[in-house]
Amino acid sequence: MHLGMAAIFQNPENHITDGEVYRNELKLAALAEPLGFDSIWGVEHHFTDYTMCPDVLQFLTYMAGRTERIQLGSMVVVLPWHDPIRVAEQVSMLDHISDGRLILGLGRGAGRIEFEGFGVDMGESRERFVEAAEIVLTGLEQGWCEYDGKHYQQTARDVRPRPARTFKGRTYAAAVSPESVEIMARLGIGILVIPQKPWDMIDHELTTYRNVFQEVNGAPAPAPIIAGWVFCDQDEKRAREMAVRWIGGYWETAAKHYEIGGAHFANTKGYEFYAAMSEVQQSSAAATTEAYLDLQVWGTPQMCIDRIRQTTERMRSNTFTSVFSYAGMPYDEAERNLRLFAQEVLPALRDEQAVAAG
Repeated sequence: MHLGMAAIFQNPENHITDGEVYRNELKLAALAEPLGFDSIWGVEHHFTDYTMCPDVLQFLTYMAGRTERIQLGSMVVVLPWHDPIRVAEQVSMLDHISDGRLILGLGRGAGRIEFEGFGVDMGESRERFVEAAEIVLTGLEQGWCEYDGKHYQQTARDVRPRPARTFKGRTYAAAVSPESVEIMARLGIGILVIPQKPWDMIDHELTTYRNVFQEVNGAPAPAPIIAGWVFCDQDEKRAREMAVRWIGGYWETAAKHYEIGGAHFANTKGYEFYAAMSEVQQSSAAATTEAYLDLQVWGTPQMCIDRIRQTTERMRSNTFTSVFSYAGMPYDEAERNLRLFAQEVLPALRDEQAVAAG
């Protein structure tokens, strides 16, 4: 099993300085390779304390220089907020610097504050994502970009440094809404899933994705990448208490940033799923927090092993990326969480893989 870790740079309510957040998160990220993880991931967000990584490719470039073998994943580059040809250039440059270690993750975004900050109509995000993805993906394969679309017009220009290897098989996109999975299938890319809805809905959407992918591309869909929030502790009772505090706290920061419960989703094209989620949030915020907690990974090392195994088997995935530091968790707690997982959970899942391989 491929096991990654992600750094997200949260500073809820500005409880410490942003500089302290960066020092702490970079110390944790630097542990990923020596502790045996297969990949390190970053996110992209802007303008708030929700996560303070406005340039995931810049973060990964830094990590490329700090590491030798570990893969580097973007979770995700939000295409509607960028010039697509610039993304293609940055991706190609990072892939050269890292000698082909990049796993490219793309997304369309859902934060109103971010769309407004960049002067982009949120109602156009799905159309913009598809056009921008076509520019980036085609440019990375053929070495040059040219496009005449509704939202983007690109004069033919080379991507330099010229891409040295294909991105097919290592490009994914975040898929939260049901409509997104079909879009990703038609683009011929994998999907990145953070469980945040009932399992029957996830199962149905993955089936749709796999069927459309096979129909359009004439080949089986790649296995999805799964990401989740983790709290690992030797004591089950304490693990539960801390999961409620920190994982539940993370969901509250996400609900605040995305304005889950706000009325604007109902009037924004392409965000029908978020509108439905907002209705549930309005009726019972406590219930949505508990539901989110139940989908994440927490407990003793064995409980974490079992949950990751159940999640990946159910979704037919061989990749799980863990977030260990979030919601203002003290650094010492986050490092202990990470090290315990690396010491007991990671090798157990690796041993299962070795046994399965014979």
